[in-house]
Amino acid sequence: MATTQTTTDAREIVEPSSEDTEFVFFSGKGGVGKSTVSCATATWLADNDYNTLLVTTDPAPNLSDIFGEEIGHEVTAIDDIDNLSAIEIDPDEAAEEYRQETIEPMRELLDDEQIQAVEEQLNSPCVEEIAAFDNFVDFMDSPEYDVVVFDTAPTGHTIRLMELPSDWNAELEKGGSTCIGPAASMEERKKDYERAIDTLQDSEKTSFAFVGKPEDSSVDEIQRSASDLGELGVKSQLLIINGYLPESVCEDPFFEGKREDEQAVIERAKSELDADAMATYPLQPGEIAGLDLLADVGGVLYDGDDATVDVGSATNVEEEESVDFDSLADPDAIAEKLQSVDGETRYLFFTGKGGVGKSTIAATSATKLAEAGYETLVVTTDPAAHLEDIFGEPVGHEPTSVSQVNLDAARIDQEKALEEYRQQVLDHVTEMYENKEDSEIDVDAAIASVEEELESPCAEEMAALEKFVAYFEEDGYDIVVFDTAPTGHTLRLLELPSDWKGFMDLGSLTKGAAPAKGDQYDNVIEIMQNPDKSSFAFVMYPEYTPMMEAHRAAEDLKDQVGIETAFVVANYLLPEEYGDNAFFANRRAQQQQYLGEIKDRFETPMMLAPLRQDEPIGLNELSAFGDEVTGLGALDEQVTEVPQQ
Repeated sequence: MATTQTTTDAREIVEPSSEDTEFVFFSGKGGVGKSTVSCATATWLADNDYNTLLVTTDPAPNLSDIFGEEIGHEVTAIDDIDNLSAIEIDPDEAAEEYRQETIEPMRELLDDEQIQAVEEQLNSPCVEEIAAFDNFVDFMDSPEYDVVVFDTAPTGHTIRLMELPSDWNAELEKGGSTCIGPAASMEERKKDYERAIDTLQDSEKTSFAFVGKPEDSSVDEIQRSASDLGELGVKSQLLIINGYLPESVCEDPFFEGKREDEQAVIERAKSELDADAMATYPLQPGEIAGLDLLADVGGVLYDGDDATVDVGSATNVEEEESVDFDSLADPDAIAEKLQSVDGETRYLFFTGKGGVGKSTIAATSATKLAEAGYETLVVTTDPAAHLEDIFGEPVGHEPTSVSQVNLDAARIDQEKALEEYRQQVLDHVTEMYENKEDSEIDVDAAIASVEEELESPCAEEMAALEKFVAYFEEDGYDIVVFDTAPTGHTLRLLELPSDWKGFMDLGSLTKGAAPAKGDQYDNVIEIMQNPDKSSFAFVMYPEYTPMMEAHRAAEDLKDQVGIETAFVVANYLLPEEYGDNAFFANRRAQQQQYLGEIKDRFETPMMLAPLRQDEPIGLNELSAFGDEVTGLGALDEQVTEVPQQ
């Protein structure tokens, strides 16, 4: 099945329809093939005589690999394709450029202490998102191109940041600041930002596409993101499901069953997701690179061609480069990272991009730890809250016992957590100002400003973090397992200045909102930094983008927060006993190659988890799956006496 719905719809959505520059945005989680689809779309447009620019702000860009030439941070003409140029925007360089452009005009106006305060504020992780948006804004004024294709679109999170404060003029007049920098520094960009958001909301000028995999979790993520954008006036018009198993290579019950499940997801996406058009592209035996394969993708998506699945076109891995799975396994090292030391509670954090299976790995680990005799709590901060589905039992906002001795589960309800956090902050602000006699302080205005800032997506992260911190005070557990750990982005919000001056000022979403909790936050971060008390694990599958995004996130945690990665989880490894043909032989060789790279990049023990025909549901299946996962089966052997608290 090469396409669903009508291919002309997909073509009409990406093809320019006026003389003005038009924009095509591709959004989706890491590893779904977003960059491949973006490159194929840009190539198809260029081949159809449209002068095209391809822009990526992906922190793990692979445009250079796909096109087979160096691209980088400058606009570069692509060899052998007339009308096509590309640029890989470096997020770190972009953020530093934004900081310098913001600070330089202030140096003659502010003293050293004030400049230092601004510099501290500009270390906010939100600034990195705005820096990327700044680059979008620059390329949205590119009349020399017929169409600009963006690989990695601004999220609803970013767009909402740009809408803060909603009343720009009022904020500029009072000289306030926001979580994205001093308001005065944004005055020059005000009209540019407003015009950019207007363009994003104009479906005549902008096409918005989601790319996903044929998995329920991927469709769930797209649904949430599309709904979030829809509330902001940005409509998603195109859905592309990438990487379904070709029928011709599924020759045994295992992969025939996997294919049936994928086709059911595609049908679900077609019926449930509100897109004007939908198209699909099959899994190839190797990574998609080179102009021939890009042309194949473009032809399938936009011309209605049948996909070419040529096993011989895969990149063959040399024998000496291959890595034996067993040689990577160190069950005892993994088991050691999972267990508590000297009777103290151990905190386990499983993190990674959407769709890598971290909820299943977290639930499986918790199940095996409970079986080994540890009093265990597993908590999810994932908005999709898959734990309930995985256990097949209700999981509430507070810890709830599931049908396994020693095992409780909880899911952080983000709406409840946000409401609790908002009330806490507003109560604190009111208490701060109600007894002040300083006539210069307009208490009502200060509270109104804080209420406005609490509409920021940063507030949602802080609310989840508040609830997350509370689980460090839960008594009676030997192990607390977190599904979806706080990122470096979230933890860095805690490091922002906590000086309250009234209005929307520095640190109003951080320790300053509740100074009494400052020591508590510091204590939690110290626990997370201590390898004897905490283990951070990144979950990924062995492909380029998931590996690079996990590596970047791990480096960010280490550099910004001082948290080292304890081990990594390589998930969805192809089983040797199924898929006995050249297609899967090539896929296995590719996995071996990336497992070797993961080992070299992370230099930590590796938990290996096989691909299953069905995701494990219920405690019995989780237990059986745990016996197949490196390190989890070794827990019973290592536990001779369970530590008591």
